[in-house]
Amino acid sequence: MTVGGKLFAISDLHVGYAENREIVARMRPESPDDWLLVPGDVAERFADVEWALGRLAERFAKVVWAPGNHELWTPPDDPVTSRGVARYDALVQLCRNLGVVTPEDPYPVWQSPDGPVRVAPLFLLYDYTFLPPDLRTKEEALDRAHETGVVCTDEILLHPDPFPTREAWCESRVAETERRLASCDPALPTVLVNHYPLVRTPLRILRYPIFAQWCGTERTADWHTRFGAVVTVYGHLHIPRTTWHDGVRFEEVSLGYPREWRPRHSTSGQPRQILPDTGRPAETWFGAGRL
Repeated sequence: MTVGGKLFAISDLHVGYAENREIVARMRPESPDDWLLVPGDVAERFADVEWALGRLAERFAKVVWAPGNHELWTPPDDPVTSRGVARYDALVQLCRNLGVVTPEDPYPVWQSPDGPVRVAPLFLLYDYTFLPPDLRTKEEALDRAHETGVVCTDEILLHPDPFPTREAWCESRVAETERRLASCDPALPTVLVNHYPLVRTPLRILRYPIFAQWCGTERTADWHTRFGAVVTVYGHLHIPRTTWHDGVRFEEVSLGYPREWRPRHSTSGQPRQILPDTGRPAETWFGAGRL
């Protein structure tokens, strides 16, 4: 690509909602050289994921996707009934057919005005280590969640097959991804793209703190510094904002559900510019989310 293009991002498109689907139908790049990062939760049904990523791939010079938890669900009304790793593998093949970059592909290099950066889409899941300070185990946290009525639908629809648990799948993904990132040339800065935040700090503003157990893993707490990130991009929280951690910019780029983005209509549906950096201050709020 030419240096004239920009790197944009938007997540949690949830195109099963008609209003969100219309946003994707209207979405266009600013220039033919623009890239788009899509860190997960495009949709739940396989056909909806294909429709959305296909439209975006037709318009942007390159689309980079990392899976969210919703793509990994196996909804009872989806004709595609694959579960767990088989479903993820099918999504990867779908993306490759569309020309969309996945966590299983070589990390592409984007040429910024300040030099090249490696764009690394990640698939890591979560392992229930983001626990409230008064709880010690996953079992205690799940009991608290059921008591309060704040239970992620993953517990019903996100199957880890053939792994025995979601945290076992997470452990495998973290180990594999860590090895891969460590093998990259450290001289090239990175843009880390993951559905969940790599650090726990952004979760402090959750309306229901018990939900944090489904929001990442402590294992990635130093990845933004260890692997030379100039920016990390994530979604999942439906709380779009800009924060800084250890001098690294973190961008939460969710669209979210219609009831969430309507109050911030002026910014909804517009992918966030990631690079070149626009100089947004820390704690820039784009509207509150559901959590």
